[in-house]
Amino acid sequence: MIFTETTLKGAFLIEPERLEDERGFFARTWCQREFAAQQLNSQLLQCSISFNRRKGTLRGMHYQDAPHAEGKLVRCTMGAIYDAIIDLRLDSPTFKQWTAVELTAGNRRMLYIPEGFAHGFQTLEDDTEVFYQMSEYYAPASARGIRWNDSAFGIEWPAAERTISERDQSHPDFLLHERREG
Repeated sequence: MIFTETTLKGAFLIEPERLEDERGFFARTWCQREFAAQQLNSQLLQCSISFNRRKGTLRGMHYQDAPHAEGKLVRCTMGAIYDAIIDLRLDSPTFKQWTAVELTAGNRRMLYIPEGFAHGFQTLEDDTEVFYQMSEYYAPASARGIRWNDSAFGIEWPAAERTISERDQSHPDFLLHERREG
């Protein structure tokens, strides 16, 4: 696997290293030793999928608060997504900064998202599926969210007619969230 750190400290774009021949290719998408060698959380406890019927579906920005903060490895297995993350770690040099990458079934890239980051995505195609591997079990009491279009971050989402859940639309702005949580 090829690990490339994003502009956010500790978040990596990961590309499978393909071994190709006339049949196609073989590539590793997970190796505990390789993740540990990069000093990434190599403990994966849970996997989930998200299926999205329509282009423009936006999910986010989600995270789990301590003591159930989770690292995530995200891959698009069908279709395409614009995957956005925000560093919410108070002690990080990239605190409150965001980045986004395009993950598609065709490029097979993955995004490693460390604990303390908010995560969301917008589908770029109909019938898109996203595969998640997480370092922590889902803990509803620790589930949090911030508004997907909060001006505190200024995420530049692709133009689209969006489908957003009522829950995701009602997440608080970050400053309100900081006051409520802090």
